[in-house]
Amino acid sequence: MSSRLGYLLKHAQLRLTELTGPALAPYGIDGRELAVLAVLDVTEPISQQEAATRLGIDRTTMVAMVDTLEGKGLVTRRPDPADRRRNLVELTAEGRQTHRDGGYAVERAEREFLAEVADEDARLFRDVLSRLVRAAR
Repeated sequence: MSSRLGYLLKHAQLRLTELTGPALAPYGIDGRELAVLAVLDVTEPISQQEAATRLGIDRTTMVAMVDTLEGKGLVTRRPDPADRRRNLVELTAEGRQTHRDGGYAVERAEREFLAEVADEDARLFRDVLSRLVRAAR
């Protein structure tokens, strides 16, 4: 059982979550919220739908996440002047800082997670996972 890929991936994810959750706690966000902040950290506001597409999540989930982040003062949402049916979302100054600080915290947690393997193996691990994720799209 312990050599099965599903088992290994699941338990690796659980361990990584054990590290990243507490790393993000001081910033009042979780890993999913950090991912939304990362997608929104662009020069021009983007629509909620575009953000959802980039993250590979459905519209309803995106709306709920933006609602939560807006409640925390990390994003603002406004109607698109070119299409009032669309909402544009952008980071607040606090949202940019939270994204930056949370990103550093996750990087430290990931380094701790990968500390048992050589740097070259860690790079290869990330590369292989990236290729598998891209191939699944």
